[in-house]
Amino acid sequence: MKRFLICLLCLMPMVAQAKIIYRTQQTGSVPGAKVVESKDTFADRHRVYVGAMYDFSMWQNYDDGENVIHGANESGFDGLIGFRLSDIFRLEADYMYNRAKWSSFSMNTHTIFFNAIVDARVDSLYRMFYNQKLVPYVGAGAGLTFYDAKGLEFGNDANASLAAMAGLGVELGEHFTLDFGYRYVYMFKPSVDMAPNLSPSAHQIRLGARINF
Repeated sequence: MKRFLICLLCLMPMVAQAKIIYRTQQTGSVPGAKVVESKDTFADRHRVYVGAMYDFSMWQNYDDGENVIHGANESGFDGLIGFRLSDIFRLEADYMYNRAKWSSFSMNTHTIFFNAIVDARVDSLYRMFYNQKLVPYVGAGAGLTFYDAKGLEFGNDANASLAAMAGLGVELGEHFTLDFGYRYVYMFKPSVDMAPNLSPSAHQIRLGARINF
């Protein structure tokens, strides 16, 4: 899974350079009339957005070969701000708070992710649908996680983290989008005294909203 995340991150810059072919419109019926390219895209109208997400996190078990510590389900949240480079590519800064919990201990995690996200916006590619309401997306992120917990000692108070995500945006007008998604989060070893080889990871079901400016 970690190798998949790294490969996905490497592909994002290539996707960002993908050319979008827009519909052309002929102005007038006179021969030789000027052909104008239509560029009234969603990204042109709404470059910046902010949002919030609720996360239901399913933390994975830890097995050191002798003992198994079972992961628990916990809730968390995200606050984010994003910028659309085009209708199909956006960059996002994301703060995530989660309480990571296992059967023997728990810790608070504070993560700052930088995400690259690709939207499947069909109306931008073909200009057939001017009111596309459902916009699937995939993305990947990398960032830094800070840990804190009572009664635990950490060899590393901060570590790198990776994420892969997919979801569906439901656009309710120009300025408001509901977001239903899934995200896999992998945090490198914080070297917890009770589980020194633990790399916290979780499957997350996410629900939130974005406001487009």
